[in-house]
Amino acid sequence: MRWLIPVLLFALSACEVVPTVQPAPGPAPSPQRSESQSSGVLRGRAEQAARTFVQVVQTVEPVAESECRRVAPRMNCDFQILVDDRPGQAPNAFQTIGPDGRPIIAFNLALIASVENADELAFVMGHESAHHIMGHLARTQQNAAVGAVIFSGLAAMSGANADSVRSAEEFGAAVGARSYSKDFELEADRLGTIVTMRAGFNAVRGAAFFTRIPDPGNRFLGTHPPNAQRIDVVRRTAQDLSSGM
Repeated sequence: MRWLIPVLLFALSACEVVPTVQPAPGPAPSPQRSESQSSGVLRGRAEQAARTFVQVVQTVEPVAESECRRVAPRMNCDFQILVDDRPGQAPNAFQTIGPDGRPIIAFNLALIASVENADELAFVMGHESAHHIMGHLARTQQNAAVGAVIFSGLAAMSGANADSVRSAEEFGAAVGARSYSKDFELEADRLGTIVTMRAGFNAVRGAAFFTRIPDPGNRFLGTHPPNAQRIDVVRRTAQDLSSGM
């Protein structure tokens, strides 16, 4: 993790938005002083974001790996945490599998800068780790494959040409991949709450992150459930865990 801090500081300082500094009564500060003050605010925010991120990763990662070994002992539980430092992206975090089979949890700088406290960042990490522990990536790929076979087969039986069959296959894969995505998100919210709380963070406070992102509603074949439903799952899971489940 030592390499992470300077990279994070540099990238955050390049994209952080600095609030307007109101001058004190009296002579206006020189442009050089104002620029220096702004740079100080920037660097201070970047350093705080970096410290919070490193603290959360160091605390949550061993808990997530322990929970992974408990729930899925045959799975690779050696998480690798990566930071995507490309500028101009919307806040995002995701879970995937590396070429060597190692599970990856990736955060971009916009997400790291957007969280309001360590609890929110810990909850996001717990949620993404839960996707791996529950095998959601493999299950999504399997659902996509089944959808592709069914739709392409129906198209072929109807006498469609090769291009139409190919289009049906692609559409079927998309439908299959989305069929259980809302359930997967709620499963990850539940297990992510457990990981977050066992790491010593407040999952309910962390789930407040949902109140600041667009609500997907309950759209047909949507990929995410309504934010209110997700927050309710977190609250109920936290209550069960506090009472000993």
